[in-house]
Order: sequence, then C-alpha cells, then structure tokens
Amino acid sequence: MIETLPTLTEVVKQYHLYANKKLGQHFLLDMNITDKISRLVTPFNNVTVFEVGPGPGGLTRSLLKEGAEQVIAIEMDDRFLPALADVGAASGKRLRVIDGDALKIDMVAEAKNDGAAAEIKIAANLPYNVGTKLLINWLTAEPIFWTRAVLMFQKEVAERVVAKVGDSGYGRLAILSQSVCEVDYAFTVLAHAFSPPPKVDSAVVVLNVLEASNRYSHLTTLGEVTKAAFGQRRKMLRKSLKNIATKYNVDVQTWCETCGVDSQQRPEELTPAQFQTLTDYVVNAA
Repeated sequence: MIETLPTLTEVVKQYHLYANKKLGQHFLLDMNITDKISRLVTPFNNVTVFEVGPGPGGLTRSLLKEGAEQVIAIEMDDRFLPALADVGAASGKRLRVIDGDALKIDMVAEAKNDGAAAEIKIAANLPYNVGTKLLINWLTAEPIFWTRAVLMFQKEVAERVVAKVGDSGYGRLAILSQSVCEVDYAFTVLAHAFSPPPKVDSAVVVLNVLEASNRYSHLTTLGEVTKAAFGQRRKMLRKSLKNIATKYNVDVQTWCETCGVDSQQRPEELTPAQFQTLTDYVVNAA
C-alpha cells in the first residue's frame, strides 16, 4: 500500500507544508536517495527502527517499503502529523508516530511499549540544528541501546564523525564516535536534492556499535577531556588541559608523562586511544 500513496511533492502541496528554517528543516523528496538510505539500515528482522524528524515521510516510506517490521517516528512539528498518519494507515500498523522532541524521548521505553524487538536501529535525516547533540546523546547513553545508526548530517559534520588523526575535521566528535562505533562515510547528498536547497551539501554516515569488549566505557569523562583539549585546539596540551586537570586535582605534566603523551603536543595529534588513556588516568584519580 505504500506505493499507492501520493508523491511527496503532492503531499507537501496537499497539506500546505513548508520547511521551517528555525527548526533546520530541508525536505528530501528524492525517493531514490531515501531508498538508498533505508537499504543501509537492513536487515530488519526483529528490529525496531527509530526515525527522527521524518517531516513529510520520505525516508519513512522507504523504510517501510524496504520491509521494516516496526518504525517509530519522532516528529516535534505537528504540521506533519496528518501526512504521517496517511503513511501509517498504508503501512499495516507498522508505523507509530510520536509527537515530541527526540532530545527528550526515552527510546528504550517507547520500544518496550510497542513490544520490544531484539534490536534497535536509528535512521534519520537529522535537522541541522540538533544533529550533533542527538548523536552525542546516543553515543553516551548508558547502556548503549542501539546497534546501528544511519544518519544524514551536513557534509562538514559527517566528515568530523569519520575523521582520522591529521584530518582537518578531526576532533571531539570523531573521538567519541570511534570510541563506541565503527564509522563509515556512506555517500554525499548534494544540496539540490533538498527542498529548499540548503547552502551546503549533506552526507550519510553509518555507525555500527562495537562489541562491548571493544567499546570505551568512560564516555562522559572522555567527552570532558576532549572538550577541554579541542576547546583550545591550537594550544599545547599543557595549556588546554590545565582547567580540567585542576578539576580532577592532577598535575598536567605528570598526567601527560604517566600516559606517555607529550604535553607539548596539540590535541589533533593524539589518537582516540591516547585520549582514552588520558581519560583513564583522571577517572582513577577521582
């Protein structure tokens, strides 16, 4: 029944929808692209897929058409609810829409309300204004409740997620992401694919959560250490880590030397593993 729905362009006209700049909205109406994204989320066996910011429902349709057994879409803009209700009616009860803010929704509780599947995945064309914050929330969730996230960001943000030491985008977001997940840059989506077109291109990133034994556990403190370091990324560590060293009552020079790190290095020169070692030190010192 999904294939019998009006086109997304027709739906936008039917319900007089427009992209709200304040909410960072840009509609992705090209179903070839949303189909490509949904295939990155597969397989769907015994999986609940959370979609954040479905808007008029392009990716939602693709997920259902591709065979998603259960989709829970979180949409805070109630203008889209009638269009999403049409998708839900055509889905054979495979779609539930939550009218709310994804930053405040307990996904685990919502999945249980629907009859918990064995696995939770996340798929989203994330609003530009909250995409990074949502990702950090999911990465630092205790415990990690999801296994895969297929997310679209501004291209610059996507490059920061997958960046390696020495890359211009390497920083806190890359270290947090790669301490929890295997990350892959899937493909670029040019600005003209959206309505209205944003000023920059976008990109899709796939994050697969690592096995528990390979994940770094002190994510909150790692976030503190990396935030301090990259908050002054052009300064040497002996300067940028000074305030957080004071917080944990450690001496910067001793801290770095004990961890085998040169305090005269700049943060972009350290690997995720080195930042994890620095974090372990202050965790044990606390």
